[in-house]
Amino acid sequence: MMSGAGKVVCVTGGSGYIASWLVKLLLQRGFTVKASVRDLNDPKKTEHLVSLDGAKERLHLFKANLLEEGSFDPVVDGCECVFHTACPVFSTVTDPQFQAELIDAVGKGTLNVLRSCTKVPSLKRVVLTSSMASVSFNIRPLAPDVIIDETWFSDHVFCEESKLWYMLSKTLAEEDAWKFAEEYGIDLVAINPGVVIGPLLQPTLNLTVEFLLNHINGAQTFPNKVYMFVDVRDVALAHIQACEVASASGRYCLVGHVVHIYEALNVLRRFFPALSIPEKCEDDKPPLPKYQVSKEKAKNLCANFTPLEVTLRDTVESLKEKGFLHF
Repeated sequence: MMSGAGKVVCVTGGSGYIASWLVKLLLQRGFTVKASVRDLNDPKKTEHLVSLDGAKERLHLFKANLLEEGSFDPVVDGCECVFHTACPVFSTVTDPQFQAELIDAVGKGTLNVLRSCTKVPSLKRVVLTSSMASVSFNIRPLAPDVIIDETWFSDHVFCEESKLWYMLSKTLAEEDAWKFAEEYGIDLVAINPGVVIGPLLQPTLNLTVEFLLNHINGAQTFPNKVYMFVDVRDVALAHIQACEVASASGRYCLVGHVVHIYEALNVLRRFFPALSIPEKCEDDKPPLPKYQVSKEKAKNLCANFTPLEVTLRDTVESLKEKGFLHF
């Protein structure tokens, strides 16, 4: 028997990048999935979901708005686990009013979903899709001997002074979620992935895959930066494990590979010689040092991370197949 047979779960923001993979893997395992989307009449949000194996029998789509209190009540009703993956994402936020709106929207959306969860007697656990954005941004210098782990939290003041509004919004939202969960007795588990890449199920570009695309689609230089990469399929699977493993608790840093961007580009150059990949760094400084992210706790949810070569290759092949890359 499939592990999820007879179990009803909810995925918020069901048409998103991680959420789409999560829905796919849940359906494969026999779960009945109630998923929210912003617009039921937008085929870009729904078509790739309703065509998944098992969707016809066990996928139910609902319209819900993160900023509307109570709109998730019917979506979470009757579920034993809620995966809260929905989040407004903005890359560069410069307008001060927009900054406030972003921070407000992310936090308010999370609390609205959790408020709906308090009304569900069948609920056993909430799995929150957080981010390494709420873990690793503080004044501690990153060096090869530094190991980031689940005890780290991004620093509000550092994020504000560095104008890292997305990082600040994710940090505040996660902290608010922990406070709310404690107050209302919700069993909460947070998944904190790094930069999520891998093949796309949805027809639109998401921010993290677009970020990779921008490096291989005519860019002249690459940034002097180190990134924490993780495969979208590993992230989706870790969410399911966080729901299924009774002892799962607290936060989980989910980072498969910490690499300088030039290392990732070298891998792609090897696999796709026809791609125009920049060979020059945007500055003349020495490459920024790498650091480590602990995998100790993550092992309980994700025993083996997908090799970076596989993830990168699959991402580019998916971008080509979806028409975002031509070579």
